[in-house]
Amino acid sequence: MLAIERRNEILERLQREKRVVVSELSQHYQVTEETIRRDLEKLEHDGLVVKSYGGAVLNEQNIVGLPFDVRKNQCVAEKQKIAGLVEGLVREGEAVMLDVSSTAVYIARELKKKEKLTVITNSVEIIVELYDMPKWTVISTGGTVREKSFALWGPHTDEVLSSYHVDKAIISCKGLDLGNGITDYVEQDASSKRMMLRAAKERILVADYTKFDTTAFTKVTDWAFITKIVTDRKPAKKWLDEFERLRIECIYPS
Repeated sequence: MLAIERRNEILERLQREKRVVVSELSQHYQVTEETIRRDLEKLEHDGLVVKSYGGAVLNEQNIVGLPFDVRKNQCVAEKQKIAGLVEGLVREGEAVMLDVSSTAVYIARELKKKEKLTVITNSVEIIVELYDMPKWTVISTGGTVREKSFALWGPHTDEVLSSYHVDKAIISCKGLDLGNGITDYVEQDASSKRMMLRAAKERILVADYTKFDTTAFTKVTDWAFITKIVTDRKPAKKWLDEFERLRIECIYPS
């Protein structure tokens, strides 16, 4: 196993358990404790963990979030459920914007059931995912590549997004709160998501159950800009009541 793969697995374990122990990781990966300490030092340097006596804990104050290749492998079943529901909302021939979220990658895979679509995205991962769809039009926004995120961002990205008018914008987020609205970790991502919402007739928010009652670093938008929300399980009554009040259609598995 490569060191980067081991570190990504350690991050996934921290997401589940919040704390790891050097001796246990050493035995699990069959490497020396010194190797594990170097892994944890690298993760601490990246701002993802805080080393503690004999191990490490997840850095809950990290406003950037986990690397894309880690996030993509989290809550996979939930993301697949959401993707299946979204596929049923998109019609043949429509123009759709997809953001740089890991959930959007699963949606792109489901949408490949369609014969013809136009997809505009600032996600390098989605562009690669859709390379084998000859009847589709796949448009990259261009922009600056952000390290570890497979995201294109910056003034050029937002300018390109603002130049199109599409049927649907499909965005995700890192936090949903009744008072604080829809939030994300990275300001550049939040800006691109806002541009997508402004460009679309129908504005769809996708979020698994872990995002509810959570507030991330920066605001994306208020609830008034969302027309539909798709999630992996039935939300609590307070959420359903609020969605009904705001006339937001909430879609979840029956």
